[in-house]
Amino acid sequence: MIVDCHTHLQCPGGGDVRTGHAEMCEKLDGCFVMAGLSADRDATNKELADYVASNPKARGFANLNPVEDAVDQKPVKTLTLDRGLCGAVLYCCENKFHPAHSRAMRFYEAAEALGLIIYFHNCPPYSPDAAMDFAQPWVIDEVARTFPDMKIIIGRMGMPFFWQTQSMLAKHANVYADLSVHPQRIWQNYNVVVSAYEAGVMDKLLFGSGFPYAEPAICIETLLGFNKMLADTNLPQVPREKLRSIVERDTLALFGLNT
Repeated sequence: MIVDCHTHLQCPGGGDVRTGHAEMCEKLDGCFVMAGLSADRDATNKELADYVASNPKARGFANLNPVEDAVDQKPVKTLTLDRGLCGAVLYCCENKFHPAHSRAMRFYEAAEALGLIIYFHNCPPYSPDAAMDFAQPWVIDEVARTFPDMKIIIGRMGMPFFWQTQSMLAKHANVYADLSVHPQRIWQNYNVVVSAYEAGVMDKLLFGSGFPYAEPAICIETLLGFNKMLADTNLPQVPREKLRSIVERDTLALFGLNT
C-alpha cells in the first residue's frame, strides 16, 4: 500500500498538470490532492472536485479560508463532502490568519462534526507577503487540544520548523505530519527522519512527494536509500522496516477513507 499524502494539480509557472498527475496515480494505491492557493477558490475547488470524481485513487482537500468563507456546518459540507472531497487545506501564512482565529475555530467545530481531515499547508515556497508567524506548528496546539477528534496533518513536516512539528506529533494523538521527501536535500531528510525515530513518532509520519515538485518513485528511493548511503559511516541509522513503514502505511485506512 503506497499513498502519496501531498500532491497538487497546479504548478506555479508550469500550469495545469492533471494529465501527469493521473499517470502518476496509476503507480500508487491512493493520493491526497490539495486545492492550490488561488484568488478564485470557487473555481479551484470545482476543478479539484471534477478531477477527484474522475480519479478513484484521488482524495481531495478543498481550499478554504475561514476568515472569508462561510464556516457553519451546512456550507462547509456543501463545499467538501457534497463534492466528494474528504477535507480542507488551509494556507494560514499566505492568507494571513492565525490557525486559532475565532472564525477558524468555528470552522473546526463544523469540520470535526463532519469528520473532515484538516491539512495545514504552512510550508515553502512562501510569497514575500506571507505571515510566517502563522506557519509555526506550535500555533496549531490550541486547535489540536480543542478538537481532539479531528484529524490534523501538518504539511511537509512543518518545514522549516521541524522540531516544533515533532513535539506536536508526540503530544497529540490526532496530529500527523506529511514527510514530503526532497530528493535534493539528503542531509535535511536524514536529520528529520532520525530525529523522528529517536523521538518515537515514526508512526505519525505520512509519505508525501509534493508532486509535481517531485515524483513519488524518486522520493521513495531517496528515503529507503539512507542506510546504504551511511553504510561506511558511524552516523546513526534507522531500521529499514521503520523507513518502509512510512512508505507502506495504509493511510486510507488510518483516516477512514477506504470506502
